[in-house]
Amino acid sequence: MVRVEVKWQKEVFKDLEVDISAPPAVFKTQLFSITGVAPDRQKIMGLKGGLLRDDADWGSTGIKDGSRITMLGTAGAVPVAPTQAPTFLEDLPEDQQDVTGLSKYGAGLENLGNTCYMNSTLQCLYGVEELREDLAQYAAASLTSTDPNATLTTATKSLFSSLSTSAQPVPPMAFLLSLRKKFPQFAQQAREGYYMQQDAEECWTNLLYVLRETLQGSSPAAGSAVERLFGVRLAARLTCAESGESLEEVGTAYTLKCNISAEVNHLADGIRLGLKEDREKTSAALGRIAPFVGSSQITALPPYLTVQMVRFYYKADVQQKAKILRKVAFPAQLDVFEFCSPELQAELKAPREAAKAAEDAKAGASKSGSGPAAAGDAAPGPSTAAGPADAPAPATMAAANTPPAARPPRRCQRAATARPVPCPWRRIPRHRPEGGGGSPGTRRAGVHTCPWVT
Repeated sequence: MVRVEVKWQKEVFKDLEVDISAPPAVFKTQLFSITGVAPDRQKIMGLKGGLLRDDADWGSTGIKDGSRITMLGTAGAVPVAPTQAPTFLEDLPEDQQDVTGLSKYGAGLENLGNTCYMNSTLQCLYGVEELREDLAQYAAASLTSTDPNATLTTATKSLFSSLSTSAQPVPPMAFLLSLRKKFPQFAQQAREGYYMQQDAEECWTNLLYVLRETLQGSSPAAGSAVERLFGVRLAARLTCAESGESLEEVGTAYTLKCNISAEVNHLADGIRLGLKEDREKTSAALGRIAPFVGSSQITALPPYLTVQMVRFYYKADVQQKAKILRKVAFPAQLDVFEFCSPELQAELKAPREAAKAAEDAKAGASKSGSGPAAAGDAAPGPSTAAGPADAPAPATMAAANTPPAARPPRRCQRAATARPVPCPWRRIPRHRPEGGGGSPGTRRAGVHTCPWVT
């Protein structure tokens, strides 16, 4: 034990006892109790070896009785014990663990091994609030019921309840077992023993079939919740070319089919193709089966419209399913007005015009700060690419649409280029040089004539 003198700011502490048998960290704690300077803020000088470290050896510092030591550091506020014990997120109830506000979208589902098809189907159905409300009110006829439809509906109800209250991903094991019990095709296993991948649309269709049977309204007039939320009323008109007879059929579908062929590039093209009705039926006039052709029209739309991309077809030569990988574009907002019956179109006309007027008013309000163009401003015209220096300005659209017989003989000013160049009019594919297999100054398709001609 040695006695030293410590100078800190304007204060001097004399005859401080230092226990050199303990590490310097103990001495720093002693100074902290006197000055309020935390040990990690202390810089102690005046000893050999520079600044005093917490694990330094007192023998190498040259400390002895009467040594003068200087300490630098700022005293901080004295720590105050918390008045309330901290609560950790893991200790809260599950219904209070949502600090991000994402619980309204569901906690998510664990993948139990090639069950992505089932999880995506459940997540889509969980987003329908009215369906969740109907499921919450569902009660099986008997708690010990062995009806697979009731068991699957009860499992769906329980799973949706867990999704709405849990803050962690939910394992849908009970639902999966009920689904495989009702529809054994979802329990198919590969040779290696793992469960095989399945089709999401097949899972969607089968699950809606079960819910349509179990979620019935309180009265026959109320109907099924599934039909009320997802049912698309269709009317088909079929004609037999051989007999000339016509048939009309009405029915309810729960998805609109988007058939995909080599000509389908957009979702509307596939829906139009899917509404075509070419089938064989018994002809009363001919007394035998004959081909009927026609199409279906939508007579009533549901609150939630489901569209299926029909990407699988059966290949008879290899006797298995094949997937169509063609890219099909789809809009963020789908307009099915053209697929509706004339009666439904007349019913939708007024709401559509009101919605369009509201959008136009909103767009006009956003542009209220801009005034009309000045009288001397040039009128807007079609955008064109820059042509050669000696080429005349592109003709207007009206001149381009003038019948060829009314024009003098002309040739394309760009025909002398060494390779095909893009046409300045977006709808014209491209030009070819003279002798390159194309007629200069003309188009291969469409109604517009190239404006880069003289």
